[in-house]
Amino acid sequence: MILYIAEKPSLGRAIADALPKPHKKAEGCIYVGSGDCVSWCVGHLLEQVEPDHYDVKYKSWCVEDLPIIPEQWQLKPKLPTKKQLSILRKLVKEADEIVHAGDPDREGQLLVDEVIDYLQVSGNKRESIQRCLVSDLNTSAVKRALSQLRPNKEFIPLSVSALARARADWLYGINMTRAYTLQGRKVGYTGVLSVGRVQTPLLGLVVRRDREIESFVSRQYYEVVAHIETPQKERIEAKWLPSEACQPYQDEEQRVLSKSLAEKVASTITGKPAVVIRTNQKNKKQAPPLPYNLSALQIDAAKQLGLSAKQILDICQVLYERHKLITYPRSDCRYLPEEHFDQRTTVLSAIANNSLALKHRVSSAMPGLKSKAWNNQKVGAHHAIIPTAKQTDLDKLRTTEQAVYQLVARQYLAQFYPPFEYRDSEIHFVIEGGQFLAKARLTVKQGWKSLFARQSSDPKQKTDPFLNKSLPTVTKGEELFCQQGELIEKQTTPPKPFDDASLLAAMTNIARYVDDPTLKQILKDTDGLGTEATRAGIIELLFKRGFLIRSGKQIRASDAGKGLVASLPAIATKPDMTARWEMQLDSIQHRELNYRCFMAPLEQDLEQLVTQSRSVVMEQLRGVKVKLKSFKRRNKSKTPQKLKVKANG
Repeated sequence: MILYIAEKPSLGRAIADALPKPHKKAEGCIYVGSGDCVSWCVGHLLEQVEPDHYDVKYKSWCVEDLPIIPEQWQLKPKLPTKKQLSILRKLVKEADEIVHAGDPDREGQLLVDEVIDYLQVSGNKRESIQRCLVSDLNTSAVKRALSQLRPNKEFIPLSVSALARARADWLYGINMTRAYTLQGRKVGYTGVLSVGRVQTPLLGLVVRRDREIESFVSRQYYEVVAHIETPQKERIEAKWLPSEACQPYQDEEQRVLSKSLAEKVASTITGKPAVVIRTNQKNKKQAPPLPYNLSALQIDAAKQLGLSAKQILDICQVLYERHKLITYPRSDCRYLPEEHFDQRTTVLSAIANNSLALKHRVSSAMPGLKSKAWNNQKVGAHHAIIPTAKQTDLDKLRTTEQAVYQLVARQYLAQFYPPFEYRDSEIHFVIEGGQFLAKARLTVKQGWKSLFARQSSDPKQKTDPFLNKSLPTVTKGEELFCQQGELIEKQTTPPKPFDDASLLAAMTNIARYVDDPTLKQILKDTDGLGTEATRAGIIELLFKRGFLIRSGKQIRASDAGKGLVASLPAIATKPDMTARWEMQLDSIQHRELNYRCFMAPLEQDLEQLVTQSRSVVMEQLRGVKVKLKSFKRRNKSKTPQKLKVKANG
């Protein structure tokens, strides 16, 4: 008997549907016509044991016991799913072969692997385990995945990287949370001060942004625009480019702060010749945006639909599992396997059927075009999120589900539209010794941008540097006339508070917030803060723990969140450390680093951080009230030392 172990029941049912009939449903599994069996986990069936499992003394929180570092790591069955683990234990013993069908990511790999380890599968049965990578729950796609099984041994590094992450999170979360909770008690703060290697740097981003806003002092600055006329009465607007001599009157962003200087320039150039010193014109093309990964989808959906990261992820799971309308959603990849190009016509037909709004757009698509999205070298265990070939009636979906599906479909459809073509033009002038620049951008062909026409009126247009719709043809040395120099007064504005879209964007482009220049360069085009699968959950966790609060669409730090960040060492509140972790975990996944080389330095750093915590006085938390909504079910007495803290980032 072949036993297929899926990550969750919905995937198990999809696999069974792709296997021979008749089917016989049993408790926790489905027997198929070939005599094989499909069973499943229900998420993680196992969890890390609590510290007091290693030693009963850890039940009480004492600074002298820290750091807690298990010599032999142990897992235990999760109580709600203990029965399913028992079913798998029986089936594993009966099976001749096992197929691992966890989700195609780091967590999905570990989730089934840890069950196989816990059930002590060994020998030839373990050696022969196959891996099935399902990213589309429609039957034809599952059959294709079942025909392309790979040895599970190939994915050991992926599993080891997930294991290292889970254990590192436990070590860091348990020890730092206990250390700072105990220090908090000394100033009367009675709650649990949860610290995590992802959640706390994320909280730090928000706290620092709030501080910038609170301490911001607005300043006036000045620009000068020259209104120029050609002999043919064509009008041009050109912006003043201050020279090096103006630097004493400029800020760090080269904005002119002296009104008298700007006024002098404006009056000096009025009624004077404007001499052309250089012209430049370039025809350019912009390729369509790549299909979505989860973060890119969450950012766009947050901007356009006003949904939180968690809401978008939940909608994606429904579209994937229940409706089977999109591929695996927890993907960090924006590329597609080249073999998927052969399925484009059926996917496009499905989009035309499923979305009335996109039907006529599909008819204008060019299926012969092959964008850069199809690239095997950039596809790992999973690919970009795209629509499936399933046809349905979108009226059966909720409004938000329809909207998210259409975002995914439009992004895929863009791959079959030609590039956006435009022409950028520049004219450089000298007026009374000062340099001025006129710019224009002319659309030549809308191409894929016609799909996104409704989104074109975005706030970016308000700060458009292209003051002119078009520029006339002029030649070097030609003399035009500056009718007027106009002084424009502007005001510096504070940074905007984070919202769901900008906070997700910050997590995915974490290099901008990293201090270490070497690490910043390495991370520029790679890792972010957290993973595609965890980012939404981490944001929600900070809300549940009372460290973040919402004010309309804005996300701000609470008093408890501010106090915690102020008390922690910078390394715990900035993304440098966790970004380095993610980079190292990725190296484990690619066989460039081993487990021990990652864990040993971490344990040493933890010793130092715990020692450092003992001298911290958490004054900013004095008098701050505790909100422990997320812990009520676990312990009605709310006694911090008895609360269990989940070390999940």
